[in-house]
Amino acid sequence: MNNPAITSGNRLAVTNPKVMLFALLLVYILNFLDRQIVNILAEPIKRDLGLSDTQLGLLAGPAFAVFYAVLGIPIARYADRAGTNRVWLISLCLAVWSAMTAICGIAQNFLQLALARVGVGVGEAGCTPAAHSLIADSVPPEKRSSAIAFFGLGIPIGGLLGLIIGGVVNDQYGWRAALMLVGAPGILLAFILPFLIRDPRRCADSTHFESTTASKKPALSITDAAREVFASKAYLYVFIAASFTAFLSYGKGLWTISFFIRSHGLSTTEAGLAMAVALGISGIFGTWLGGKVADVFGKRDKRHILTLPAIGMAVAAPILFAGYWVEDWRVAVALLIVPTLLNAAYYGPAYGCVQGLVRPEARAIAASLVVFGQNLIGLGMGPLLFGVLSDSLQPIAGEESVRWVLYGAAWLGLIPAFFFWRASLRLTAELKSG
Repeated sequence: MNNPAITSGNRLAVTNPKVMLFALLLVYILNFLDRQIVNILAEPIKRDLGLSDTQLGLLAGPAFAVFYAVLGIPIARYADRAGTNRVWLISLCLAVWSAMTAICGIAQNFLQLALARVGVGVGEAGCTPAAHSLIADSVPPEKRSSAIAFFGLGIPIGGLLGLIIGGVVNDQYGWRAALMLVGAPGILLAFILPFLIRDPRRCADSTHFESTTASKKPALSITDAAREVFASKAYLYVFIAASFTAFLSYGKGLWTISFFIRSHGLSTTEAGLAMAVALGISGIFGTWLGGKVADVFGKRDKRHILTLPAIGMAVAAPILFAGYWVEDWRVAVALLIVPTLLNAAYYGPAYGCVQGLVRPEARAIAASLVVFGQNLIGLGMGPLLFGVLSDSLQPIAGEESVRWVLYGAAWLGLIPAFFFWRASLRLTAELKSG
């Protein structure tokens, strides 16, 4: 088999798309591992540093999300420039967020930990838009949803590893050791990544049908790109749906773990393993399934690219409510499996549509705007608002305050279901062929 990294004279061979996808998947696993490990460590961090639920929400949400969301747009603008090497950009960002994750482990108070989380957000801001742009330039449109869904497997896999590693290492060595441990691999991978894959723009003999064309056109300004993408009603509906999905996902991701620890009396290891089954394995399958279904049925009718996210989230709501309501934690975990699968199916279809609704030279910007909404609204407000509501309900509900918050969160899943359905009705008219 030919090595895609071999050079021929002064002409660089194109990276095999499969190699690129696996390498970017590994990066994204570390992205979410470093981002989400705080969820399983929330309770021990709270006890050690004497934090409130609101402060926990700040650490898991705004401390990370504000800088991640805001910086993601100018970094994406830089990624869309013809001369930018997106692989080197991702490598640099990987090194920064991995180092800052390790630094979180030596924080001695709330302020220090919050600043370290800001550093993680700054580093991770450059990953997703540049990676989506690379993928869109490396695979044909009819395989785009499944390719982006494959990359999106980093979310459930990284979350699964974070729950398991964080829970086990915390119980054995403490939360500080867990944070320092998960930060180290990313620093190593940051040095290796440029030798594994190459940006199609840097490949003089690239044969891909889009990469050469895209590289000859200047990137749009942030204002022009935003004006173009939001002129699409389909994009606007996807933006709203994806942002609200993230709001619920990040909020539930943090507080469902606290719910199992507080309401069901599990240890961090037990809660981590339980959530690894419900959120990890089912999330992996759901993300993969969403991309496959979108590509298969989208060939017949473009509207069906978003059919599974729309129907799936509506079906998930009552099952999710039942999972939070039952008293046996084993039954609760079992009931969370199907909703988690259905709620995870949106990633490939949604971001695949985003890449198909704009010109190639605006793809990173288009992805970054959705990432902006998902993180500023989702990660920035979800964990925090859930924590504020939990604190507010404690005088009434006591330790069950988190359960009450999750009751409402379950039914709010009907909102993104509605907007994904509305977006699907516009795809036939608005999706581009390239």
